[in-house]
Amino acid sequence: MRTLLIARLTVDEAFRRKVILAVMLLSLVFLALYFFGFQVLRDDLIRFREERLGRSDDLLPYEAQASAMVLMGLYTVNFLAGVMTIFAAVGTISGEIESGVLQAILPKPLSRWEIIAGKYLGFLSMITIYLALMVGSVVAISRFAGDYTPPNILRGWLLMVLVSAILLALTMLGSTIFSTMANGIVALMLYGMALTGGLVEQVGTALDNDTMVRIGVITSVALPSDAMWRLASDIVQPRSVAYALGPTPFGTISPPSEFAVRYAVVYCIVLVLASAVIFKRRDI
Repeated sequence: MRTLLIARLTVDEAFRRKVILAVMLLSLVFLALYFFGFQVLRDDLIRFREERLGRSDDLLPYEAQASAMVLMGLYTVNFLAGVMTIFAAVGTISGEIESGVLQAILPKPLSRWEIIAGKYLGFLSMITIYLALMVGSVVAISRFAGDYTPPNILRGWLLMVLVSAILLALTMLGSTIFSTMANGIVALMLYGMALTGGLVEQVGTALDNDTMVRIGVITSVALPSDAMWRLASDIVQPRSVAYALGPTPFGTISPPSEFAVRYAVVYCIVLVLASAVIFKRRDI
Protein backbone atom coordinates (compact mmCIF):
# COMPACT_ATOMS: atom_id res chain seq x y z
CA MET A 1 0.00 0.00 0.00
CA ARG A 2 2.83 2.44 0.79
CA THR A 3 4.38 1.67 -2.60
CA LEU A 4 1.10 2.62 -4.29
CA LEU A 5 0.99 5.79 -2.20
CA ILE A 6 4.44 6.79 -3.44
CA ALA A 7 3.30 6.01 -7.00
CA ARG A 8 0.26 8.29 -6.60
CA LEU A 9 2.38 11.06 -5.11
CA THR A 10 4.79 10.75 -8.05
CA VAL A 11 1.91 11.26 -10.49
CA ASP A 12 0.57 14.17 -8.41
CA GLU A 13 4.01 15.79 -8.45
CA ALA A 14 4.15 15.53 -12.24
CA PHE A 15 0.78 17.29 -12.48
CA ARG A 16 1.84 19.93 -9.96
CA ARG A 17 4.96 20.75 -11.95
CA LYS A 18 2.84 20.87 -15.14
CA VAL A 19 5.08 18.29 -16.76
CA ILE A 20 2.13 16.35 -18.12
CA LEU A 21 0.41 19.50 -19.41
CA ALA A 22 3.53 20.61 -21.30
CA VAL A 23 4.05 17.15 -22.81
CA MET A 24 0.44 16.85 -23.93
CA LEU A 25 0.43 20.30 -25.54
CA LEU A 26 3.57 19.54 -27.53
CA SER A 27 2.19 16.13 -28.45
CA LEU A 28 -0.99 17.73 -29.82
CA VAL A 29 1.15 19.95 -32.04
CA PHE A 30 2.94 16.88 -33.38
CA LEU A 31 -0.36 15.06 -34.02
CA ALA A 32 -1.78 18.05 -35.88
CA LEU A 33 1.29 18.18 -38.14
CA TYR A 34 1.17 14.40 -38.60
CA PHE A 35 -2.50 14.55 -39.62
CA PHE A 36 -1.76 17.26 -42.17
CA GLY A 37 1.26 15.37 -43.52
CA PHE A 38 -0.69 12.13 -43.95
CA GLN A 39 -3.45 13.89 -45.86
CA VAL A 40 -0.92 15.56 -48.16
CA LEU A 41 0.83 12.23 -48.75
CA ARG A 42 -2.40 10.46 -49.66
CA ASP A 43 -3.63 13.23 -51.96
CA ASP A 44 -0.27 13.50 -53.75
CA LEU A 45 0.03 9.77 -54.32
CA ILE A 46 -3.51 9.52 -55.67
CA ARG A 47 -2.85 12.45 -58.00
CA PHE A 48 0.42 10.87 -59.13
CA ARG A 49 -1.26 7.57 -60.00
CA GLU A 50 -4.02 9.33 -61.87
CA GLU A 51 -1.55 11.39 -63.88
CA ARG A 52 1.14 8.79 -64.57
CA LEU A 53 -0.73 5.50 -64.40
CA GLY A 54 -4.21 6.55 -65.40
CA ARG A 55 -5.82 4.80 -62.45
CA SER A 56 -6.31 5.36 -58.72
CA ASP A 57 -7.17 1.84 -57.53
CA ASP A 58 -3.65 0.40 -57.48
CA LEU A 59 -3.20 0.39 -53.72
CA LEU A 60 0.07 -1.50 -53.35
CA PRO A 61 2.39 1.53 -53.75
CA TYR A 62 0.15 3.56 -51.48
CA GLU A 63 0.09 0.87 -48.79
CA ALA A 64 3.88 0.81 -48.79
CA GLN A 65 4.06 4.60 -48.46
CA ALA A 66 1.32 4.67 -45.82
CA SER A 67 3.08 1.95 -43.83
CA ALA A 68 6.30 3.98 -43.91
CA MET A 69 4.37 7.07 -42.80
CA VAL A 70 2.85 5.19 -39.85
CA LEU A 71 6.27 3.90 -38.90
CA MET A 72 7.72 7.42 -38.91
CA GLY A 73 4.86 8.54 -36.66
CA LEU A 74 5.38 5.66 -34.23
CA TYR A 75 9.14 6.24 -34.25
CA THR A 76 8.59 9.88 -33.30
CA VAL A 77 6.21 8.85 -30.50
CA ASN A 78 8.70 6.26 -29.26
CA PHE A 79 11.53 8.83 -29.30
CA LEU A 80 9.46 11.47 -27.53
CA ALA A 81 8.40 8.96 -24.87
CA GLY A 82 12.02 7.92 -24.35
CA VAL A 83 13.28 11.48 -23.94
CA MET A 84 10.31 12.34 -21.70
CA THR A 85 11.06 9.30 -19.55
CA ILE A 86 14.68 10.32 -19.05
CA PHE A 87 13.91 13.95 -18.23
CA ALA A 88 11.00 13.04 -15.93
CA ALA A 89 13.00 10.54 -13.87
CA VAL A 90 16.48 12.07 -14.07
CA GLY A 91 16.26 13.63 -10.61
CA THR A 92 13.84 11.23 -8.99
CA ILE A 93 16.33 10.33 -6.21
CA SER A 94 19.32 12.63 -6.64
CA GLY A 95 17.14 15.71 -7.05
CA GLU A 96 15.21 15.01 -3.87
CA ILE A 97 18.44 14.38 -1.98
CA GLU A 98 19.84 17.69 -3.22
CA SER A 99 16.65 19.55 -2.30
CA GLY A 100 16.38 17.92 1.15
CA VAL A 101 12.96 16.32 0.49
CA LEU A 102 14.15 12.79 1.26
CA GLN A 103 15.57 13.82 4.61
CA ALA A 104 12.02 14.61 5.67
CA ILE A 105 10.55 11.41 4.23
CA LEU A 106 13.07 8.75 5.30
CA PRO A 107 12.56 9.05 9.08
CA LYS A 108 8.95 7.91 8.52
CA PRO A 109 8.06 4.19 8.61
CA LEU A 110 8.90 3.80 4.94
CA SER A 111 11.48 1.47 3.43
CA ARG A 112 13.80 2.79 0.78
CA TRP A 113 12.86 0.01 -1.61
CA GLU A 114 9.25 1.17 -1.36
CA ILE A 115 10.33 4.62 -2.54
CA ILE A 116 12.13 3.12 -5.54
CA ALA A 117 9.26 0.77 -6.42
CA GLY A 118 6.62 3.45 -5.92
CA LYS A 119 8.38 6.01 -8.07
CA TYR A 120 9.04 3.44 -10.78
CA LEU A 121 5.38 2.39 -10.87
CA GLY A 122 4.22 6.01 -10.84
CA PHE A 123 6.39 7.03 -13.78
CA LEU A 124 5.67 3.82 -15.68
CA SER A 125 1.90 4.26 -15.32
CA MET A 126 2.12 7.80 -16.76
CA ILE A 127 4.30 6.66 -19.65
CA THR A 128 2.01 3.71 -20.41
CA ILE A 129 -1.04 5.95 -20.60
CA TYR A 130 0.84 8.53 -22.68
CA LEU A 131 1.96 5.89 -25.17
CA ALA A 132 -1.54 4.43 -25.36
CA LEU A 133 -2.98 7.86 -26.22
CA MET A 134 -0.25 8.72 -28.73
CA VAL A 135 -0.13 5.34 -30.48
CA GLY A 136 -3.93 5.29 -30.60
CA SER A 137 -3.90 8.78 -32.12
CA VAL A 138 -1.33 7.82 -34.77
CA VAL A 139 -3.39 4.76 -35.73
CA ALA A 140 -6.62 6.79 -35.80
CA ILE A 141 -5.01 9.41 -38.05
CA SER A 142 -3.64 6.75 -40.39
CA ARG A 143 -7.10 5.15 -40.56
CA PHE A 144 -9.21 8.25 -41.10
CA ALA A 145 -6.79 10.55 -42.92
CA GLY A 146 -4.87 7.87 -44.81
CA ASP A 147 -7.33 4.94 -45.03
CA TYR A 148 -4.65 2.59 -43.71
CA THR A 149 -4.56 0.48 -40.54
CA PRO A 150 -1.22 -1.00 -39.42
CA PRO A 151 -1.20 -4.64 -38.22
CA ASN A 152 -0.36 -5.94 -34.73
CA ILE A 153 -0.55 -2.48 -33.18
CA LEU A 154 -1.31 -3.78 -29.66
CA ARG A 155 1.89 -5.82 -29.56
CA GLY A 156 3.78 -2.90 -31.00
CA TRP A 157 2.44 -0.62 -28.25
CA LEU A 158 3.47 -3.07 -25.53
CA LEU A 159 7.00 -3.22 -26.92
CA MET A 160 7.15 0.59 -27.00
CA VAL A 161 6.11 0.60 -23.33
CA LEU A 162 8.97 -1.81 -22.69
CA VAL A 163 11.36 0.62 -24.39
CA SER A 164 10.38 3.35 -21.92
CA ALA A 165 10.43 0.88 -19.02
CA ILE A 166 14.07 0.09 -19.85
CA LEU A 167 15.04 3.76 -20.03
CA LEU A 168 13.15 4.46 -16.80
CA ALA A 169 14.98 1.68 -14.95
CA LEU A 170 18.32 2.92 -16.31
CA THR A 171 17.61 6.55 -15.35
CA MET A 172 16.44 5.65 -11.85
CA LEU A 173 19.56 3.56 -11.31
CA GLY A 174 21.68 6.49 -12.40
CA SER A 175 19.74 8.76 -10.06
CA THR A 176 20.87 6.69 -7.09
CA ILE A 177 24.53 6.97 -8.18
CA PHE A 178 25.10 10.30 -9.93
CA SER A 179 24.02 13.89 -9.51
CA THR A 180 20.98 15.00 -11.48
CA MET A 181 22.96 16.68 -14.25
CA ALA A 182 25.48 13.85 -14.61
CA ASN A 183 22.67 11.30 -14.67
CA GLY A 184 20.89 13.16 -17.47
CA ILE A 185 24.05 13.30 -19.57
CA VAL A 186 24.84 9.60 -19.03
CA ALA A 187 21.26 8.45 -19.76
CA LEU A 188 20.96 10.52 -22.94
CA MET A 189 24.37 9.37 -24.19
CA LEU A 190 23.49 5.72 -23.58
CA TYR A 191 20.15 6.19 -25.32
CA GLY A 192 21.91 7.73 -28.32
CA MET A 193 24.46 4.92 -28.29
CA ALA A 194 21.66 2.34 -28.41
CA LEU A 195 19.99 4.11 -31.36
CA THR A 196 23.29 4.32 -33.25
CA GLY A 197 24.17 0.72 -32.46
CA GLY A 198 20.85 -0.50 -33.83
CA LEU A 199 21.40 1.37 -37.10
CA VAL A 200 24.97 0.06 -37.35
CA GLU A 201 23.67 -3.50 -36.96
CA GLN A 202 21.15 -2.99 -39.76
CA VAL A 203 23.77 -1.54 -42.10
CA GLY A 204 26.07 -4.43 -41.21
CA THR A 205 23.32 -6.90 -42.03
CA ALA A 206 22.69 -5.25 -45.40
CA LEU A 207 26.44 -5.24 -46.20
CA ASP A 208 27.04 -8.70 -44.69
CA ASN A 209 29.61 -7.15 -42.34
CA ASP A 210 30.01 -9.30 -39.21
CA THR A 211 31.93 -6.64 -37.29
CA MET A 212 29.14 -4.07 -37.65
CA VAL A 213 26.55 -6.66 -36.70
CA ARG A 214 28.57 -7.56 -33.61
CA ILE A 215 28.76 -3.90 -32.57
CA GLY A 216 24.98 -3.66 -32.82
CA VAL A 217 24.48 -6.83 -30.80
CA ILE A 218 26.82 -5.59 -28.06
CA THR A 219 24.95 -2.28 -27.77
CA SER A 220 21.63 -4.17 -27.65
CA VAL A 221 22.94 -6.25 -24.75
CA ALA A 222 24.21 -3.16 -22.93
CA LEU A 223 20.94 -1.27 -23.48
CA PRO A 224 18.13 -3.19 -25.25
CA SER A 225 15.83 -0.19 -25.76
CA ASP A 226 16.48 0.14 -29.51
CA ALA A 227 16.20 -3.62 -29.97
CA MET A 228 12.67 -3.47 -28.57
CA TRP A 229 11.80 -0.61 -30.91
CA ARG A 230 13.15 -2.57 -33.90
CA LEU A 231 11.06 -5.56 -32.91
CA ALA A 232 7.99 -3.32 -32.55
CA SER A 233 8.62 -1.77 -35.97
CA ASP A 234 8.98 -5.23 -37.50
CA ILE A 235 5.58 -6.46 -36.34
CA VAL A 236 3.62 -3.33 -37.32
CA GLN A 237 5.10 -3.10 -40.82
CA PRO A 238 4.97 -5.58 -43.70
CA ARG A 239 8.39 -7.18 -44.16
CA SER A 240 8.40 -6.30 -47.88
CA VAL A 241 8.18 -2.60 -47.01
CA ALA A 242 11.07 -2.87 -44.53
CA TYR A 243 13.34 -4.42 -47.17
CA ALA A 244 12.24 -1.87 -49.76
CA LEU A 245 13.20 1.01 -47.46
CA GLY A 246 16.51 -0.57 -46.48
CA PRO A 247 18.42 0.27 -43.25
CA THR A 248 16.72 3.24 -41.58
CA PRO A 249 16.20 4.36 -37.95
CA PHE A 250 12.44 3.96 -38.44
CA GLY A 251 12.23 0.27 -39.31
CA THR A 252 14.44 -2.78 -39.43
CA ILE A 253 15.73 -5.41 -41.80
CA SER A 254 17.22 -7.44 -38.93
CA PRO A 255 14.55 -7.84 -36.21
CA PRO A 256 15.68 -9.21 -32.82
CA SER A 257 14.47 -12.61 -31.66
CA GLU A 258 11.68 -13.16 -29.15
CA PHE A 259 14.35 -14.05 -26.59
CA ALA A 260 15.34 -10.38 -26.65
CA VAL A 261 11.98 -9.50 -25.08
CA ARG A 262 12.58 -11.83 -22.14
CA TYR A 263 16.08 -10.43 -21.77
CA ALA A 264 14.70 -6.86 -21.75
CA VAL A 265 12.15 -7.68 -19.04
CA VAL A 266 14.85 -9.27 -16.85
CA TYR A 267 17.08 -6.26 -17.60
CA CYS A 268 14.43 -3.91 -16.19
CA ILE A 269 13.92 -6.01 -13.07
CA VAL A 270 17.67 -6.24 -12.39
CA LEU A 271 18.16 -2.48 -12.77
CA VAL A 272 15.24 -1.67 -10.46
CA LEU A 273 16.55 -4.11 -7.84
CA ALA A 274 20.04 -2.63 -8.20
CA SER A 275 18.55 0.84 -7.66
CA ALA A 276 16.91 -0.34 -4.43
CA VAL A 277 20.13 -1.95 -3.15
CA ILE A 278 22.32 1.06 -3.96
CA PHE A 279 19.81 3.53 -2.52
CA LYS A 280 19.54 1.46 0.68
CA ARG A 281 23.31 1.70 1.18
CA ARG A 282 23.64 5.35 0.21
CA ASP A 283 24.23 7.97 2.90
CA ILE A 284 21.71 10.81 2.74
